[in-house]
Amino acid sequence: MTQPLDGSLFGPGQPCFGCAPDHPIGFRLSFEEDGEDVVTRFMPEERYQGPPGILHGGLATTLADEIGAWVLVAKLQKFGFTAQISAKLHRPVRIGIEVEGRGRIVRDRKRLVDVAVELTQDGARCMTSELRFAILGNEAAERILGRPLPQEWRTFSQ
Repeated sequence: MTQPLDGSLFGPGQPCFGCAPDHPIGFRLSFEEDGEDVVTRFMPEERYQGPPGILHGGLATTLADEIGAWVLVAKLQKFGFTAQISAKLHRPVRIGIEVEGRGRIVRDRKRLVDVAVELTQDGARCMTSELRFAILGNEAAERILGRPLPQEWRTFSQ
C-alpha cells in the first residue's frame, strides 16, 4: 500500500525546481511511500530534452537527486544538502514515456545519509545512482544558504 507525501511541507511559493507545485519550468514532482521506498512518476516533456527525444542527462540526475532528498523527508523527517552523486545511465530516458523513480536509504550515519535511486521506463532500468546527503542543523544550513532558513524548513533541520 502506498502513502502519499504532502508536497506543501515546505510552504507556499517555495523555489524547488523538483517539487514546487507552482515552479514555472520545474518538474512539479509528487511523492509517495511504498514500503521502504519513496516513489515518484514523471512524464518527461520535450522542453527537457538534450539529444532529440531523450531527457537531458543532467535533468535525469536532477530527478534522481530530488527523489533522494524526498527519501530523507519521508523516512527521517529531515532534509539534507546533496554532498555527492554517482550516476550510471544504462539506457536513454525517453521523452514522452513515464519514468518511475524509486529511492531508499542504504546507509544512515546520522549526519551523512546514503540513498540509492533507480529510474525505470516501461519496466526497463534507465539509470541508477547513489547519493550522499549531509544532514545539518539550522545554523549550519543557514550558513550554506547565506540567509535565514524559512520557517517551514526548520522542522526538517533540527
